Amino acid sequence: MRILHVAKVTGIAGAENHLLVLLPALRALGVDAEIVLLQEPGRPVAQLVRAFLAAGVPTYELAINMDIDPWLVGRLARLVRSREPHGVHTHGVHADLYGRLSLSGQDHVLLLQSRHNDDRFRRLWVMRLLNQWLAQRCARIIAISDAVREFVCSIEGVPQQKIQRIYYGLDAAPAPQNVVDLRAELGWTGMPLVGFVGRLTGQKGVPVLLNAFAKVLSALPTARLLLIGDGPQRAKLEALARELQIEAAVHFAGWRADARAQLATLNVLAIPSLWEGFGLVTLEAMQAGVAVVASRVSALPEIVLDGETGLLVPAANAAKLAAAVLALLQDPQRATQLGKNGRLRAAQLFTVEQMAAQHAALYQSLAAPAAAVDRAVS
Repeated sequence: MRILHVAKVTGIAGAENHLLVLLPALRALGVDAEIVLLQEPGRPVAQLVRAFLAAGVPTYELAINMDIDPWLVGRLARLVRSREPHGVHTHGVHADLYGRLSLSGQDHVLLLQSRHNDDRFRRLWVMRLLNQWLAQRCARIIAISDAVREFVCSIEGVPQQKIQRIYYGLDAAPAPQNVVDLRAELGWTGMPLVGFVGRLTGQKGVPVLLNAFAKVLSALPTARLLLIGDGPQRAKLEALARELQIEAAVHFAGWRADARAQLATLNVLAIPSLWEGFGLVTLEAMQAGVAVVASRVSALPEIVLDGETGLLVPAANAAKLAAAVLALLQDPQRATQLGKNGRLRAAQLFTVEQMAAQHAALYQSLAAPAAAVDRAVS
């Protein structure tokens, strides 16, 4: 069975990392998973292409010129016909739109969508109407959490029976090699270290974290904050750190290839997101045995069990976030136990094996009726 995945990409973030894990796992199960990357001119993602090819995933690149690109429909349709897939599986609104349009006249090809987030722009009436129309052609919509499933049903108006929840899965990271010791490099050896890993965008709530850390620092002057990631808000966030007079205790590390390895050096990982479809870095921290303090929003309470594998706090509340982080920094034994519990929960519920098997079973179940019809006709 061949499934052609389609995604618009501008870099390597949560959804891209998910596909880098899922597609090779599907191929190992006998699903011929391939990927079409829609790329904006001037914003190539050569590193992502290399990663897919290195994982043995057939990879195709198509240019997407602006959000509305009528010529892309024909290019994608020709590619789909040439690959003769049993199904097309799209990721993100651009891929959802062009994936459906490209299948005009190809009713025999299954169409599936994955919803990776409960982004606020999807609440706009025009987006709700668009997503309802796109969902009509879909055989199934895969939601990556119960929170996203509820969002797709209640906000986008998609029937519950058309939505299936399949959690992200992640295997333990291989033993890191040649990892820079950032603690030593920054002169922070032995200091309580709080971390953040993610895109520096409004969704991630980093201003809340900086304000919270200012409160932590006043109570625990040896504490330090490491932010790994980049994005459009970086300059504003650096200015906020200076305004709060905490810049000496905060380091913006930018995007790092060894980000996952750096997680193990943290005492606490903060996830101050304002909304979050899943939060793959949450799993990465749990697998590393690191205690997590996260916002009580969207899917995060499905991953982090409050008081058992981490702590949950109200979103956009710097005082509550500071109190939770400080409590764990001042009680290392408790933080260690939460980290151990998190590692066990991740290994039980959020594995690549489970994620890939559920996708493969869904593909097979959707293809089975069509195969039965073909046999009856012949």
